[in-house]
Amino acid sequence: MKIDRAVGAWMLLIALIVGCQRSPESATQTQRDPSRPIRVLTTTGMVADLARNVGGDQVEVVQLLGPGTDPHLYKPTRDDVQSILGADVVFYSGLMLEGKMGDTLVRAGRSKPVWAVTEAIDETYLLEPEDAQGHFDPHVWNDIQAWSQCIEVVRKALADFDPEHADDYQDNAAKYQQQLSELHAYGLRSMQTIPAENRILVTSHDAFNYFGRAYDLQVLGVQGLSTESEAGLQRINGLVDLLIDKKVRAVFVESSVPRKNIEALVNGAASRGQEVKIGGELFSDAMGAAGSYEGTYVGMMDHNITRVVRALGGEAPERGLNDKLSE
Repeated sequence: MKIDRAVGAWMLLIALIVGCQRSPESATQTQRDPSRPIRVLTTTGMVADLARNVGGDQVEVVQLLGPGTDPHLYKPTRDDVQSILGADVVFYSGLMLEGKMGDTLVRAGRSKPVWAVTEAIDETYLLEPEDAQGHFDPHVWNDIQAWSQCIEVVRKALADFDPEHADDYQDNAAKYQQQLSELHAYGLRSMQTIPAENRILVTSHDAFNYFGRAYDLQVLGVQGLSTESEAGLQRINGLVDLLIDKKVRAVFVESSVPRKNIEALVNGAASRGQEVKIGGELFSDAMGAAGSYEGTYVGMMDHNITRVVRALGGEAPERGLNDKLSE
């Protein structure tokens, strides 16, 4: 992926600072100061939620990308560089999701433990769409079973850094794993209630391929895997044709992507005499507001599952699995 000059300059800056601080070998010899929590730096909310659930009281998590922030387009700032350098352990999603931050995070690994949480997922499980230019689809958190595999990366990294609390991290990981198993089971049984002819999920960009595979939905995005790609008129018109031919009842906007392309689909269908509703806003590359239920991974996925099921004609409780969804 092309990296602009400003980002390249930050990559060089962090490489020089890190190189002056410690040798690569010393990164594996870091010991925890027991008088304070472990400073954990994460990129997306989904990764931050992994760290909080596994780390528990032993960690203090800093999340770089907030609600509504698109990780495909995000450029690291001066404050980000300082946060990365000040962290004890760094976790990021990987698979080129953080397109303009990836190299910066790799360089930070010369002085501290830096982990891509998706590295635990076997490549045979990953999707490689035809238009992805040889890259894997990075949106693996939309498959709860896939994201569950990332728990072990966080557990091991924290246990290696802080062996004294390894048992705590193991217990926390097991509890979180159980929560995700229950959430996935809810998704399976709820999705099965959607009529077969309605099992088409149209969203702003191709973030839901893993979601579709997990729950047997045909998924179509207006844009490609990265929001850097543009949606052409031909693509819009082709999707309008599909909406009409398949009598699709609802399409979905995304919290971190402008809604103009989805509105173009709705308007295009309306101009040809078919009403297509916006079925709701889905969380794709970012979670909900901090402090809200949707601002957790469980809440994010509960929201997405519940809204898709109900909008496409299936049956699910209005407030989701845990009766906590916002109105």
